[in-house]
Amino acid sequence: MPFRFRRSFRIAPGVRLNLSKRGLSTSVGGRGAHVTVGHGRTRATVGVPGSGISYTTTTTPRRRSPHATWGQRLIGAAVVLAFLWWFGWL
Repeated sequence: MPFRFRRSFRIAPGVRLNLSKRGLSTSVGGRGAHVTVGHGRTRATVGVPGSGISYTTTTTPRRRSPHATWGQRLIGAAVVLAFLWWFGWL
């Protein structure tokens, strides 16, 4: 059986830094809705807390490049800032 490794650190209210064998990812949000960015993809999850019902959508870049372009970084930063503003954390 293969070994798994995953560790999550809370760095601010609603912001987590996730560490696994694959590398780092960042999650923003709390119960009910969060966005995770890392491993070359973005995942958004919305659910009803305590019910086990949730919906997840994942986006991956069309072309695989070893480094994110300025446009990708700018869009990612804008999404994170909008999410923080929406929930009143900014």
